[in-house]
Amino acid sequence: MNYATSLEEVLWGITLVAITVSIHGCGMLGTLFACHAIKHGAADEAVSFLRGSAVLILASWMIVLIHLTELLVWAVFFLWQDAMPSASTSYYFALMQYTTVGSAWNLPQRLRLLDGMLPIAGLMTFAWSTGVLFTMAQEFQDTQLSAVHARRAARNAARKRAQGRMDQRP
Repeated sequence: MNYATSLEEVLWGITLVAITVSIHGCGMLGTLFACHAIKHGAADEAVSFLRGSAVLILASWMIVLIHLTELLVWAVFFLWQDAMPSASTSYYFALMQYTTVGSAWNLPQRLRLLDGMLPIAGLMTFAWSTGVLFTMAQEFQDTQLSAVHARRAARNAARKRAQGRMDQRP
């Protein structure tokens, strides 16, 4: 029997990719809103190193949970289609394909195209997550460098004032 990609398979694939990207978009916005609220929830405008680090860690955790939620959609679909023998195997297969690691399991021939569409969804969402995390990390680094420069400038100004007072003594 020769394999031929069916329209149904293509439609399922693009639907699952669309659901994945939609979940990811909502998740990324939720991550950004939550992290922004925590970062700017302090009374003072300066963001401490600890608070900034905590925000990045929280964002990382949220991103991982979002990816795991997206995998659940694919795993449930594979179970519904009787493509995998158990929920555990279905989730494991989805995780391995999504991360492009691959696994010993294969989908039935009628769903073969999804073996490649799942990693496409993973690559797109990982790129998006990386962009969000990179933006947040860049902002954190810029804030920390600005704080270091401000502290140095304040110390230098204090030294100059103290030196000026020393020079004015009789």
